Amino acid sequence: MNTADLGRRVGVPSTALFTDQYELTMVQAALQAGTADRHSVFEAFTRRLPEGRRYGVVAGTGRVLDAVENFHFDDEMIGFLRQQEIVDEPTLEWLADYRFSGDIWGYPEGEVYFPGSPILRVEGSFAECVLLETVILSILNHDSAIAAAASRMSAAAGGRRLIEMGARRTHELSAVASARAAYVGGFDATSDLAAGFRWAIPTVGTSAHAFTLLHDTERDAFRAQVDSLGRGTTLLVDTYDVTEAVRAAVEIAGPELGAVRIDSGDLLLVAHRVRQQLDELGATGTKIVVTSDLDEYAIASLAAAPVDAYGVGTQLVTGSGHPTCSMVYKLVARAGSAEPDAPLVPVAKKSLGAKSSVGGRKWAARRTDEHGVAEAEVIGTGPVPEELAERQLLVELVRGGEVVAREPLDAVRERHVAARAGLPMSAIQLSRGEPVIPTEYA
Repeated sequence: MNTADLGRRVGVPSTALFTDQYELTMVQAALQAGTADRHSVFEAFTRRLPEGRRYGVVAGTGRVLDAVENFHFDDEMIGFLRQQEIVDEPTLEWLADYRFSGDIWGYPEGEVYFPGSPILRVEGSFAECVLLETVILSILNHDSAIAAAASRMSAAAGGRRLIEMGARRTHELSAVASARAAYVGGFDATSDLAAGFRWAIPTVGTSAHAFTLLHDTERDAFRAQVDSLGRGTTLLVDTYDVTEAVRAAVEIAGPELGAVRIDSGDLLLVAHRVRQQLDELGATGTKIVVTSDLDEYAIASLAAAPVDAYGVGTQLVTGSGHPTCSMVYKLVARAGSAEPDAPLVPVAKKSLGAKSSVGGRKWAARRTDEHGVAEAEVIGTGPVPEELAERQLLVELVRGGEVVAREPLDAVRERHVAARAGLPMSAIQLSRGEPVIPTEYA
């Protein structure tokens, strides 16, 4: 991994209160019991993929690293916890000095994952690791869900340009995270300027129907936009009559018109008619952008249409029906005492139903066939088989509390393209099905 910090370092408040109260009360009880310093291993994983999904996408790792770095309790937070009597005074003193000093390993961001994959492994004392549960899960569950939806849409688009434009359909901070996750999953640009500022994602945008309605005529609106933004702009042509709007757009901007956007109607039919009209008017290089509540299925249905780009909002930022990945954060091993050399003991939740877990610090590798295509996700707790030694998936992210694996977002995006290409071809089918490769335990 490239460890250079190439992202824009935007000041963010402490993430320490992005925490469920029981994490702090567990710390208090463990401190009193003398077990808080026991070396522990936590893992983030999902027991199953969302219904019908063939693979998951790891996204949000870079944001997790930022969150861990910024996880500290300032005086105001300690005062709040004291006033609300959340924990006792010895625990408050411990929290005031908190900085994560352990190690984190995980699947590199952009990689694909499957049920049971140890997506993130956090090691350190019980107290310092348990505090990170909520913030880690909130980031990974959200970002990975958005990236998985984006990946499916990217596969359906078949190389056509994808624009994320869901900021008005979600929380303002979720919008920024969604744009980042969508970029990881294969989108090319975002309409959200905060995402462009924070993550250097390309931004796009021209005008809405309101701009057309502001002017006395559609021609006046088009002329104003072209005069201001140039002939390469994108004109929205479905405010009134599409045919008349396309004609006016080409007359005003000329054949150099960059693109027209269609936001309503039978997109398949309208796109064909608009393409024919543009070509007849000599605007053969003018592109067609379609929007209007698109998802991966709608994008796939437009594969035969002369569409050059898709703008996706609501369905993307809500995970296209699956807004979470149901990841959990479980203790899988802990030392028998607080002594530095105390051996780790595998631990696991045993319960009825499908909520049990597998104990032990895990490794993961992806077995491939003779053509290099993935055929199984292999997970184990003992020695790594020699034939899988070069195919291990976990990489070091944090060592002794210091981040060691930051990388540019474009590298993450490229990794996802390669990871998805290494799966069986059925991975990108939109029909419902089981995970495209099985999970095996060694």
